[in-house]
Amino acid sequence: MAQSIMIQGAGSNVGKSMVVAGLARAYTRRGLTVAPFKPQNMSNNAAVTVDGGEIGRAQALQALAAGRAPHTDMNPVLLKPESEIGAQVVVQGKRFDTLRARDYAKVKPKLLPPVLESFARLCGSADLVLVEGAGSPAEINLRAGDIANMGFAEAAGVPVILVGDIDRGGVIAQLVGTQAILPPEDAARIKAFAINKFRGDVQLFDEGLTEITSRTGWPSLGVVPWFADAWRLPAEDVMDIRSSAGGAFKVIVPRLGRIANFDDLDPLSLEPDVSVEIVEPGRALPGDAHLVLILGSKSTISDLADFRANGWDVDLSAHIRRGGHVLGICGGYQMLGQEIADPDGIEGAPGTVKGLGHLDVRTIMHPEKRLALTKATYIATGDPVEGYEIHIGKTDGPGTKRPWLDVSGRPEGATSADGRVRGCYLHGLFASDAFRAAYLNNLGASSDMHFDNQVETTLDALADHLETHMDLDLLLELAETPARISERA
Repeated sequence: MAQSIMIQGAGSNVGKSMVVAGLARAYTRRGLTVAPFKPQNMSNNAAVTVDGGEIGRAQALQALAAGRAPHTDMNPVLLKPESEIGAQVVVQGKRFDTLRARDYAKVKPKLLPPVLESFARLCGSADLVLVEGAGSPAEINLRAGDIANMGFAEAAGVPVILVGDIDRGGVIAQLVGTQAILPPEDAARIKAFAINKFRGDVQLFDEGLTEITSRTGWPSLGVVPWFADAWRLPAEDVMDIRSSAGGAFKVIVPRLGRIANFDDLDPLSLEPDVSVEIVEPGRALPGDAHLVLILGSKSTISDLADFRANGWDVDLSAHIRRGGHVLGICGGYQMLGQEIADPDGIEGAPGTVKGLGHLDVRTIMHPEKRLALTKATYIATGDPVEGYEIHIGKTDGPGTKRPWLDVSGRPEGATSADGRVRGCYLHGLFASDAFRAAYLNNLGASSDMHFDNQVETTLDALADHLETHMDLDLLLELAETPARISERA
């Protein structure tokens, strides 16, 4: 029976996902069979799994760190925001419902059984299950019916490590304050703490560690300095994507409000000959771009309206007239067409909206979501391409008679008559080194980078970082056989 421990944060974005990825690689290198697990995640950056579902991208990275294929059991509840107040709820990899926040709060307790079911299966296939919380247990207003933090820890019977983010300031209050406001039974589940994102000489915080330990009774697992190469790993939160200064070839990416599956940017951001610029709402698309990349969207029609409201439709037309290139992936592909029809009102009121008009295709939305790991061929060169599909809607029209990808004999994508505008449904295609090199070369840039090697090297460096600055022996000693799972065994 596996042992398990849960990494919770004293606030949001303290680096839990990164810590779990590093721990997964470190303990895997020690010879343990490790599995990552996050009971509830909120992200529009999803990964398609080997069992045909979807999970948060962070858990897919953690699975890679552990040398395992991503599986829906690693993130049994995924919330994909579609508006300011509502989200699509994915349970064990499949769409469950679309709910407003207040309605989800009522449904949430019913999701605990499948969460525990997934957790139990992982425990049956691993020596160590590393559980990641969501947000913070200090949000005691959300404690009733909780499945993401202490509610899960109580139900599964797992100990907790609390991580604080010193980069934001006030880390002593974060940790001591969390203990102070937690119900005693929840506070008792916390066995130790760690400090993350320290800049400078860690010894300068020795007195801080003493204060936290004396006030909480928790031992310290260490102070982890800022990991400078974190940007080289796929980001989960949309706010973590950023511009990257590289070479002269410039890729422009408009930041859509409901941007999804932005891991398509990761390989390009690491290219030495490529600069990636994220354009925020309110700014014009720069006129010196070589390629405008329009990424996926959780709500294509709404993001298309925002695209126009920012004047980006005018900027895009000017970019094309200047001889620039455009690539739309998934939602971006749909936007580039002549129109998008939503007869069933999947994204809002039923109706049809005019597209940007740069591809001669039309999209009809329908409720069935396509989820697939996909192997394709780049028609221009014959190079292999691997990626994934995760979308609703079917796109067709004269533009698809000029496909640029082949999926086992099925044409994929569309191209404009002048060849400057392309679209497709295949996410993750830039992670294929041969394709990326050929595509960039055709546009005047060069590439000889091996993306997977970059990610693996960074995961190893992250594991080394944690081995140096955290007491991983003590952390492993604090892990326990999950009490509730053990009772069922």
